[in-house]
Amino acid sequence: MHHRRWLAALWAAVALAPLAAAAADPIKIGFPMPLSGPTAVYGVPISKGAEMAVADINAKGGVLGRKLELIPRDSKANADEAVRLAREMIIKDNVDFLSGTLTSAEAPAVSTIAKENKVVFVAPTAKTMLLTAPQNLHPYVFRIASNTLIEGRTGATLMAKWQEVKKVATIAPDYAYGRDAVSAFIEYIKKLRPDIEIVDQQWPKLGEPDFTAFITAQMGKKPDAAFCDVFGGDFASLVKQATPLGYFKSIQSRLVDGGEVGTVDLAQSLGADYPYGIISDAYDPVVWGEDEPAEHKAYVEHLKATMKNEYGSGWAIVGYQSIVAIAEGVKKAGGTDSDKVAKALEGLTFDTPVGKRTFNAKTHETEAGEFWSEMVKDPKVPFAVMKKAEYIDPTPLLK
Repeated sequence: MHHRRWLAALWAAVALAPLAAAAADPIKIGFPMPLSGPTAVYGVPISKGAEMAVADINAKGGVLGRKLELIPRDSKANADEAVRLAREMIIKDNVDFLSGTLTSAEAPAVSTIAKENKVVFVAPTAKTMLLTAPQNLHPYVFRIASNTLIEGRTGATLMAKWQEVKKVATIAPDYAYGRDAVSAFIEYIKKLRPDIEIVDQQWPKLGEPDFTAFITAQMGKKPDAAFCDVFGGDFASLVKQATPLGYFKSIQSRLVDGGEVGTVDLAQSLGADYPYGIISDAYDPVVWGEDEPAEHKAYVEHLKATMKNEYGSGWAIVGYQSIVAIAEGVKKAGGTDSDKVAKALEGLTFDTPVGKRTFNAKTHETEAGEFWSEMVKDPKVPFAVMKKAEYIDPTPLLK
């Protein structure tokens, strides 16, 4: 009798062993992101933010008793490479989910792979409306970032307040992101200010080394203000070439840029060359000033330690948010089945260091706004900062 009980217990243990092992397996998240080349200035901090979220969640016991594992890969900001990596991580690394990608070319391309393989994909940064347009939307794609409709309309709302402005010019990179954002800006500024005339539009290529011809052509049209979506290293090049030509002086610094040139990352890179007085945005102002929420302050201190620099990054937050969203989706679904997690993410509200975010159940967008402000000198830091960071809720802009 005792022998039978012992055998029964042994067989039960053998039968349960694979289940226990499976429960202990990490939840793998593939993260293609530019980690080399010019766009690594974004990709590296976004990846650091994702790594930090993984570490924070694992320190609290993981998700449903399982640890998270981030698998970062260098996409080189190339859509074809991002697609190749996504396929490889699904087939060879057996990732449970995908996040990452930086550009508005990479994310839609990886979205098709997510759809084909029925793997949830949470895009942290791409803003193009093509990602979640009705013809491209599918159950597995979700966006953390803002989008070009929100960006363009927010920029128009800010510019419309300058009553003295009658002639406006635009300059943006010649691909989906720039074209979409400028289109949204023009459509909305004409609605808010029918008296405003668009006198010039310039379309430099992404990675343009010489902006001189674009700048001089635009100055020749004598605009009162400009809407700009040139960003990152391209914006730094634009500034260094435009300032000696008197571009910012000619428009009295009345320039609104929606390309996150209000981040501490970009401001540090330009230093004293930053065109003070312009208006720009950031997902995280980092240098907050008054009324900083305690959870954000703790996050920034942790980020500084993780990145081993004094000011952290305004980009890390979107990487952090993407991992938190996936973790909360898994919790709500009660497991890693992609169909169940995709359903759980629809309408999901989750906490982040810069406030709550919610995925619209129909569009799969967080419909997030950003922090906007005039950029000014601050004696406390050696670079431009937001004068008063204001989160602009886009809800009224989407009606």
